[in-house]
Amino acid sequence: MFKNLYNTTIFLIFKPSEAWKTLSGKRTDDHEKFLSGFVYPFIGLIAMAAFFSVLFTRKEFDLQIALKSAILSLLSSFGGFFLASYSINELWYSLFKRERDVKLCQKFVGYSSALMFSLNVLLSLMPEFFFLRFLVLYTIYIVWEGAMPYMDVQEPEQLKFVSFSTVIIVMTPYALEFILGLLMPGLKF
Repeated sequence: MFKNLYNTTIFLIFKPSEAWKTLSGKRTDDHEKFLSGFVYPFIGLIAMAAFFSVLFTRKEFDLQIALKSAILSLLSSFGGFFLASYSINELWYSLFKRERDVKLCQKFVGYSSALMFSLNVLLSLMPEFFFLRFLVLYTIYIVWEGAMPYMDVQEPEQLKFVSFSTVIIVMTPYALEFILGLLMPGLKF
């Protein structure tokens, strides 16, 4: 499972054009297999990295803060994925006049978020490399490469689709994390 996760992520980050062409042939694959073999393990890794990051990077051992960090990361990643998928699906229907397909949008958002997920894990474990956060902008290119072969977006609509989709994919988890921080002040550490 993790070997496939690693290979797909590396392929999407370093050769997005080829990766999307390969993945477009697998659009009809089992959706539950995609969720349980790609998205959920990534979200689990993000939560575990947040938990262990607090335990090993702070001077004092504080299990409560580590659990709060893991919960915040889990909720923002999980909720961000599903909220972004739903938003792109609605955008897909209303703005691009295509038939709603939640499963297709979830796969697109999941694969497009591979770099973001990887950066979340890496930066949780090594917070001193905060400048790597700017690499999330590469998601624009990953979404650009996937728009035509995977989502069948026509060239005149590609820029509009990529702009909206990238903003939704990148900003939704951060917005959820901010909102959760406001709603649950006990999660601030």
